[in-house]
Amino acid sequence: MKLPVPSPEALALSAVLRRKIEDVISQHGGWISFARYMEMALYEPGLGYYSHGGQVVGRQGDFVTAPEISALFGQTIARSIQPFFVQSACHIMEIGAGSGRLACDILMALAQQDIIPECYDILDLSGSLKQRQQEMLAPFPQVRWIDRLPEAFTGVILGNEVLDAMPVQRVVKKEGKWHELGVRVSKDGFVFEAQPADAALLAQIALQIPDAEGLHDGYVTEVHPYACAFVRSLGDMLNAGEGGAALLIDYGYPAREYYLPERSQGTLMSYYRHHVHADPFWHVGLQDITAHVDFSAVAGAATESGMDLLCYASQAGFLLANGITERLLQISPAAVVHYLPQAKKVQMLLSPTEMGELFKVMILGNLDLPPHLVSIDRSERL
Repeated sequence: MKLPVPSPEALALSAVLRRKIEDVISQHGGWISFARYMEMALYEPGLGYYSHGGQVVGRQGDFVTAPEISALFGQTIARSIQPFFVQSACHIMEIGAGSGRLACDILMALAQQDIIPECYDILDLSGSLKQRQQEMLAPFPQVRWIDRLPEAFTGVILGNEVLDAMPVQRVVKKEGKWHELGVRVSKDGFVFEAQPADAALLAQIALQIPDAEGLHDGYVTEVHPYACAFVRSLGDMLNAGEGGAALLIDYGYPAREYYLPERSQGTLMSYYRHHVHADPFWHVGLQDITAHVDFSAVAGAATESGMDLLCYASQAGFLLANGITERLLQISPAAVVHYLPQAKKVQMLLSPTEMGELFKVMILGNLDLPPHLVSIDRSERL
């Protein structure tokens, strides 16, 4: 594995976080869950990947999200949420707003339709990203930053690539029984070590994995209690309000595709400077650690909290249904210098070999699904 060499300053920061995690492992008898490790690696104040102030999103960061690819993405999302304003309120809350690009594109697109949200709340755990958001969104006085979910909310909640950044528990099947893959310290650094799964984890496995008993020994995968708990919190918040919907966009699969026998090493990945690799222990704090979303588990958590599953669709199907190609054609194809770059970006968003099929859109809530989205709903696949 050949990855770009971090700067001395970055390596020093990583060393501090590594020692802090080692101390936590020592305090817990020499072993912690991978979820706890992932939580510290990503969110430890001042040290974690999303907390230390480095650039993570964009061409100069480690990965590029759909809003960074083309403004047409945000403009199309703006089109998709307008029908919900009629049923609830013209309020938007975005969880994990990245650079602020999605919020900017949505607000500009809505303004062109003379729609001005009463508020656009942003909840983001990253101080450095919050600073970028504040700079980009300075022209929009309705944008507010909040530090926790409110008890009640009426309107539309947005989450683009939020669920995949939540800690997961790793599990492995050994001698016919499920074990949790946690983290200990060896002479070579952090390593995985299996321990018998406790009752709570076994219950989560039974809930998420359709044929858990039939999977072979040595099978490694993830379960997603943090993401499920987060979705239940959204349900509690919307049910305490006066009507709303949550639109979640992420990469992942329904359970019957996630836990295929041949996907025997799970979906855990790490990103550093647009390089993808499989070692979550490489220079902790300097790289993103992520896992695909189990959308069946998310849907189950939503219904448990009283929300309806309104729609589940591929990103391509969702963007096409909401008119992304019509927006593209507002740029004259004759203006090649302007049209071709945008067409290539839209192709990235729609292509089955790029983001079009791997990324899914799930709409949850207690409102009616707009009629133009009924035909693309694939909820039966969950």
